Amino acid sequence: MKKILFLFLFGVGLIAMAEVPVVLTAGQSNADGRVPMKEFPVGISYKYCMWSYGSGDFETASGEFVPFVPRVAKPKIEESWGFDAIVYHKLEELWQRPFYVIKHTDGGTAIDPSCKGSTHGLYWSADPEFLSQTTSASHGGKSLLLAFEQQIDDCLKNLPKDYDIKFMLWHQGEADRNADSLYYDNLKAVVAHVRQHLVAVTGKKKYRKLPVICGNFSLKSRQRSQRVAEALERLAKEDKHFYMVDASDLPLLPDRLHFNAEGAQLLADRIMKVIKK
Repeated sequence: MKKILFLFLFGVGLIAMAEVPVVLTAGQSNADGRVPMKEFPVGISYKYCMWSYGSGDFETASGEFVPFVPRVAKPKIEESWGFDAIVYHKLEELWQRPFYVIKHTDGGTAIDPSCKGSTHGLYWSADPEFLSQTTSASHGGKSLLLAFEQQIDDCLKNLPKDYDIKFMLWHQGEADRNADSLYYDNLKAVVAHVRQHLVAVTGKKKYRKLPVICGNFSLKSRQRSQRVAEALERLAKEDKHFYMVDASDLPLLPDRLHFNAEGAQLLADRIMKVIKK
């Protein structure tokens, strides 16, 4: 009996190892990355990580994957990185095999269309009325959500057949501080929209429970909203597949908005603890 159980577990392990991991990453500037490249940790390099990077209307992702190199699409600060770059490095150490990242991020962008300060008037909103009146930000419209989902669709065609989308990293909310009372409903709708889209395009019902890992905000951030932070906590309590990682004590760059090198690395460490669970 023990031998049969061992063979079964060994077989399950082989199946899991055969799957090619895929990570989704989305959000605004802290997810995009604002730490200067000169402060990137010495000795970190990448062997397995391939990515497709889209960023609002700055860059339209083609669905093709290229070897990961930390950078952002924002003019004048292209040589920058964020906490996700450290997460990918740690995933390389953990998985020791090729994996893929589909990333769509754009600084200063809100979910709620009532937040007029959102960069270039682009929004993550999943509101059906808003989506019916616009198109993908990558094709001249105002929807970052549609741009992200179109990027996912394009990338799926170029993934190995045995891919498995493991989780989504998300960091966003500062730009919604002027509509913070609506943030819980707005983000909940975004998460549901992405999950439902994955089920529709892959035919795999398991993505209804796609894990979402989200960092909150430093208490020192000049754009932090307590209501937005509480919305993240509420989602984490109500949705067992939504994980909030505490970033309230993390240090920032002098702009008092973006994580500095130490903060980005600490957030990555905390995210990895969630992933390993």
